[in-house]
Amino acid sequence: MLDTNIKTQLAAYLEKLQQPIELVATPDGSDASRRMRELLADIAALSPKVSVREDGQAERRPSFSVGRPGEAPRIHFAGLPMGHEFTSLILALLQSGGHPPKIDAALVEQIRGIRGRFRFETFISLSCHNCPDVVQALNLMAVLNPGVEATMVDGALFQEEVEARGIMAVPAVFVNGEPFGQGRMTLEEILAKLDTGAAAKAAEALDAKAPFDVLVVGGGPAGSAAAIYAARKGIRTGVVAERFGGQVLDTLAIENFISVKRTEGPQLAAALESHVREYGVDIMPAQRAQALVPGDGLHEVRLAGGATLKAKTVILAPGARWREMNVPGEKEYKAKGVCFCPHCDGPLFRGKRVAVIGGGNSGVEAAIDLAGIVAHVTLLEFDSKLRADAVLQEKLASLSNVTVIKSAQTTEVSGDGQKVTGLAYTDRNTGESHRIDLEGIFVQIGLLPNTDWLKGTLNLSRFGEIEVDARGETSLPGVFAAGDATTVPYKQIVIALGEGAKAGLSAFDHLIRSPAPEKRTSVVDQIA
Repeated sequence: MLDTNIKTQLAAYLEKLQQPIELVATPDGSDASRRMRELLADIAALSPKVSVREDGQAERRPSFSVGRPGEAPRIHFAGLPMGHEFTSLILALLQSGGHPPKIDAALVEQIRGIRGRFRFETFISLSCHNCPDVVQALNLMAVLNPGVEATMVDGALFQEEVEARGIMAVPAVFVNGEPFGQGRMTLEEILAKLDTGAAAKAAEALDAKAPFDVLVVGGGPAGSAAAIYAARKGIRTGVVAERFGGQVLDTLAIENFISVKRTEGPQLAAALESHVREYGVDIMPAQRAQALVPGDGLHEVRLAGGATLKAKTVILAPGARWREMNVPGEKEYKAKGVCFCPHCDGPLFRGKRVAVIGGGNSGVEAAIDLAGIVAHVTLLEFDSKLRADAVLQEKLASLSNVTVIKSAQTTEVSGDGQKVTGLAYTDRNTGESHRIDLEGIFVQIGLLPNTDWLKGTLNLSRFGEIEVDARGETSLPGVFAAGDATTVPYKQIVIALGEGAKAGLSAFDHLIRSPAPEKRTSVVDQIA
């Protein structure tokens, strides 16, 4: 099941086990079950602290649990956790075996302090790069709190259950049988939903923080580079971000990052965060900026949770988000057939008919990927020609189950109240309206800058981008910006990194050239 190289690496990890662990399998006669048995046997052969039983009585077959001998297991895998989920399995093994997690002590105590019984089920696809974060967060909670149980469910293997529950996007999380959340969620966000008092405590702690020399808003490549370059100057630096990694987390293959031939978004995001932490930067995750209030000596960044952070200089790197079609039915059927990540949600549409909206590189790549999974792909492009690279267009043209419609303006998404059933579009050449019956729509029409909260505060372009000069400074003195949310052309990771570094250096230069605050004469000085 596992090749020699992976076995060697896994054996080294398993040496970190401090206590014995037991893998309990619930097999059936399927090929997936056979591969599960091989996987568990391979793992057990690598460490004397790992044992395997095959007398499990789980409802889902094939599945297996990870736990300690003599204890009821609280971590379950329904399906084979390979692909992006293999890391989730390794962490479950290590943490169940007593290896300490790499999270703040305050988070550990918060998890242990949760009261009640919570049975989590997370439906995933093995190609989803957003799913492991959720699976790993819930597994960790199950390790630390006996009232929490976590199950990963491979949606492609348990499609009948996926359809019965109406799941059309992953990760989809249920707790005690009821919907809990959909899409990427951090550990902090999950805890905030369970611990109702957590938000108020977090806001109080943030309010109490001393002013920063440099406060970076955003944790993507631009924000990370800005924070590193500022912190290396020895000044007090903080990063506040809704999710560290930003849009990079939604990127699967990265093949143009200079000196790195190939990597994946989540791996790069983890490397960025690790590098930032090396410099003692105060990272404040799961916090959304809501307003920027300029000041003479200190600027304020007000957060959605109610807290306010103060800083002498601010670097804005809020990044961008997927652009939506803004047609009737799109919002109503989001995550019910309207999707934005073909890698994550594509496997849920196996054997079905889908559409891809957009003929740029992202849209054509999505159509090519989906063609290997679904029954048929219809690609709709607003322009009279596709804008993707020639090599991608050639590959697309070679696929027999793909139809390309150009000069097509999508006008409506239709459904039956529960899921998407089709879309309507207008032929821009003839003005005629058409309808396509399908089950899924993947929107790939570019990005929008996350700058709505800055309108009226500083100068934005007509596209909503933050206007910056050659030094990365905005129209507000002491406020800088970098990355995909700015007017700098070419939205690329490597460019965002450079612009972030420039903004960090510019913020430091601004600080050292700003006049020192006037020294106030005390009463004692006056008497003396």
